[in-house]
Amino acid sequence: MCVVVRVLLAEDTGILRETLSALLSLQDDLEVVAEVGTGDAIVPAAQRHHPDVAIVDVDLPGLDGITATGQLRAAVPRCRVLILTGLARPANLRAALAAGASGFLLKDTKAADLVAAVRRVAAGEQVLDTNMAISALRARESPLSPRETDVLRHYASGTDPRDIASQLFLSYGTVRNYLASAMAKLDARNRVDAIRIATEAGWL
Repeated sequence: MCVVVRVLLAEDTGILRETLSALLSLQDDLEVVAEVGTGDAIVPAAQRHHPDVAIVDVDLPGLDGITATGQLRAAVPRCRVLILTGLARPANLRAALAAGASGFLLKDTKAADLVAAVRRVAAGEQVLDTNMAISALRARESPLSPRETDVLRHYASGTDPRDIASQLFLSYGTVRNYLASAMAKLDARNRVDAIRIATEAGWL
């Protein structure tokens, strides 16, 4: 008797989510039991549908996929996570593994390879995009502190420093100090240059 792997899909682009669902549903041993479009919907859906594997995008609204992965692994430990992303950044790979992901693949992965990866992750294996893994090993460690990274990431998304302060429960002066220290550590000419350097290095 075939053992069916229950899959949760977390992808905010509707057509891609539908395509992935259709692809996986063609397999006799895979069943899509839940589909969500936001990061904060992942844990409630997993608690309701008891998936074996969650395929999670990094860039989700509501809650990013990596943070959601950490929450999912804590709330539903039996559910393994396969990150599927278009963001080919070594920092995302390292963060995903630290959050408890069992797999990390790019969205241009061949359909057959993705299906095989779901099966392998469900079986307890770890599946990583080879080029990303090599890049992560070669990448320099970020000189930025976690808080500097967080502030710079918010600024890179276009958030005003005063709004960053409100969102992160910091003072406006503290946010400016974090941005200034990030610039100094990266030897950047200005904030935009700091974003460029950190992004190219895979630190954001």
